Amino acid sequence: MPVASPYATQLAAIPVVRREADVLGGRTAYWVYGPDDAATTILAVHGFRGEHHGLEPVVAALEDAIREGVRVVMPDLPGFGETPPIPGRRHDLEAYADWLGAFAAAVAPGAIVLGHSFGSIVAAAAVARGLATPRLVLINPIGAPALEGPRGILTRLAILYYWAGSRLPRPIGTWLLRNRLIVRVMSIAMAKTRDRALRAFIHDQHDRYFSLFADRDVLRDAFVTSVSHDVSEYAARIAAPTLLIAADRDDITPIEAERVLATRFPDARLVEIQGVGHLIHYEKPGEAAAAIRDFLA
Repeated sequence: MPVASPYATQLAAIPVVRREADVLGGRTAYWVYGPDDAATTILAVHGFRGEHHGLEPVVAALEDAIREGVRVVMPDLPGFGETPPIPGRRHDLEAYADWLGAFAAAVAPGAIVLGHSFGSIVAAAAVARGLATPRLVLINPIGAPALEGPRGILTRLAILYYWAGSRLPRPIGTWLLRNRLIVRVMSIAMAKTRDRALRAFIHDQHDRYFSLFADRDVLRDAFVTSVSHDVSEYAARIAAPTLLIAADRDDITPIEAERVLATRFPDARLVEIQGVGHLIHYEKPGEAAAAIRDFLA
């Protein structure tokens, strides 16, 4: 039985519609929160293994901004959620950056681009490659090589896990990659809150959405991309004003590395959120939304 969202009331007040767009020869499912005639559009890109539901708490916390003329467009990344893989492409960073640029051109030209976690890499790469945006927002940005983080050993274990999932006989490998116990261990490792109800909600979200990948090949390619690249590779080529929303307890990119990352952009500000790790979007979406509202103003 699904766990009730602590953000359900706010989210229910925001109009939302599901749509599809033809992008790179495939179909992209996306959701629009807020009015179509909004003056400002935010194009939000979710993280690895997730899909659009993961960023809904941030959308809920932006309720006031949406009422005042902001809309949020959130697609499912190719190969995840309700978006099939890109036809004929390996799902590496070039493919994801090409897809984001094409999707933005088709659905939300001129939008403010927002990326969370793996989405921060995709967003940064696309903007550095020419995706025009007036502003860039990165939540829990992957600001340094994953193997150099405070949990580099766990990253190596994750590499072994995804390697095994891609090499075992397909039914066994797919079962391993969708194993609910392993998903729960990942969820427990990332959650920092001591609020039992919120932890239950986070675990339920991961149980419901973390295994909605199209197939193990797409998952392997996306994982390799996520640990082979980071935002720092692209920062110097991003001219747009950039907001970095980072966590002081992030196990993937330590806050010290995020502070260094901020200096690599021509124009960036860093907002540090205390007492949270890599799940700002679940645990402290209100603080993230407040930083975004200030940035837009």
